[in-house]
Amino acid sequence: MTIENQAHDLSGDAGADAAHPRFAAALRERGLEHLLAGVRRYPDAVRTAAEAAAAVGCDLSQICKSLIFAVGDEPVLVLMDGAGRVDLEAVRRELDAEQVARATAATVREATGYAIGGVPPFGHRTRTRVLADRSLLAHEVLWAAAGTPHSVFPVAPGELVALADAVVVDVRETAERTV
Repeated sequence: MTIENQAHDLSGDAGADAAHPRFAAALRERGLEHLLAGVRRYPDAVRTAAEAAAAVGCDLSQICKSLIFAVGDEPVLVLMDGAGRVDLEAVRRELDAEQVARATAATVREATGYAIGGVPPFGHRTRTRVLADRSLLAHEVLWAAAGTPHSVFPVAPGELVALADAVVVDVRETAERTV
């Protein structure tokens, strides 16, 4: 199913009013009205990958989680599929960092301008390094937060990686690689 077909098959409020104003402005500034038109807002929260997948009616792995990690004093965004977990050691190696930890809620809001559960993959308050796990590329369509815990939008994986200015890496936790 194409992005356009999936977007039209959904119930809920749609479009610019469904997105966080900062995210809507970021999309407009970049000429991405086609993404803004696909934003869907749900009455119940879709702040977790499981909630989002259930609302959208897609596979859990089609949800793109936007996770902020603290690498020293620097926030780093990791994009991971909804069914996966981030291997902190793999992120540490990828960034050649001494330590990587989950960012606090305050750090997430300060770096991105959004609350946990609604962080979009781009359109943040500050520019951060972005890693996108390779698992995201396995899908035709991904669904990501549109700046609120109630809104998501569809995007093609290649477009997501380009818009987020992400480096594609392998940081998904596996049975051989656990934290």
